[in-house]
Amino acid sequence: MSHPSGPVAERFPELIASLEDAFLSPLAVRSYGGAGRVDPDDDCPLRTPFQRDRDRIVHCKAFRRLKSKTQVFIAPEGDHFRTRLTHTLEVSGICRNVARALRLNEDLTEAIALGHDLGHAPFGHTGEDALDRALKRYGRRFRHNEHSLRIVEVLERDGHGLNLTAEVRDGIRNHTGEDRPATLEGAIVRLVDRFAYVNHDIDDAVRADILDPASLPAAPIALLGDTSSERIDALVHDLVETSEVAGEIRQSAGHAEALQSLRSFMFQNVYLGSPARETRRAGEIVEELFGHYVEHPDELPEDGPGDEVTRATDWVAGMTDQYALRAHALVTQPAT
Repeated sequence: MSHPSGPVAERFPELIASLEDAFLSPLAVRSYGGAGRVDPDDDCPLRTPFQRDRDRIVHCKAFRRLKSKTQVFIAPEGDHFRTRLTHTLEVSGICRNVARALRLNEDLTEAIALGHDLGHAPFGHTGEDALDRALKRYGRRFRHNEHSLRIVEVLERDGHGLNLTAEVRDGIRNHTGEDRPATLEGAIVRLVDRFAYVNHDIDDAVRADILDPASLPAAPIALLGDTSSERIDALVHDLVETSEVAGEIRQSAGHAEALQSLRSFMFQNVYLGSPARETRRAGEIVEELFGHYVEHPDELPEDGPGDEVTRATDWVAGMTDQYALRAHALVTQPAT
């Protein structure tokens, strides 16, 4: 696609490069001259490649579906519980703050943050675990970070993918799991994601009356603070100051231990252990949907890539919570 030319567009890449050389840390990824895209693409004259990735993510279908995928609770009745979309926006804002404080590339950090959870299955951690159990029968696994990458590389734009830069795809893929991001910007997202979901999910669990704040482990609360905003603020300040000295994205030992303690507590008591969330039933719904579509591939979209197991995985993982409930009601209703 050709763009109208003008003096601003003609100077834009040179101006951005000059500003980055003057402001950014030597450790920051520069907006131009990176690893590029799988399919070469002309640069936008008024956006950096990472800004363009951000816009492609925000305008894709999978991003819009995040508004109807719950962060923790299954079809919550209240209006103020977090969804995958609100979580993603919260992570993005915090990540930009950290990147700016460390003089790293904010646009790259933001793009990774906005795309990191595109691959989550319905029903939060429960849905991811259920889909993983179902896939183990076929010698496969489900990991939402890997599926996020599959969405941006393959599934979006009717099978063409979003053609994102290598740095953004790496950050999305490695925001969780054993492998670490190749960039400091990606490493920010990896840690801040945990800062946000652990503390905000505590708020939602308290709001739902399934968690008493007094039951939280005492040592992390004493170190980080009584409220989620206090704890995130403490974690962010520690991350910035420790990383500045270390020359890499790193927490101090004490703050890392405190975060891990809260995270372990939440997995045991809320994410995977709370009967109030109808955890078992949600997992059954996901597994039954997956099994149904594997056995009835004719009910899957005809143009989906891969065999019936892959197509069933893509279809179920892409469902919102409410869509999954409706689809399950249809496939399990008695024949008439």
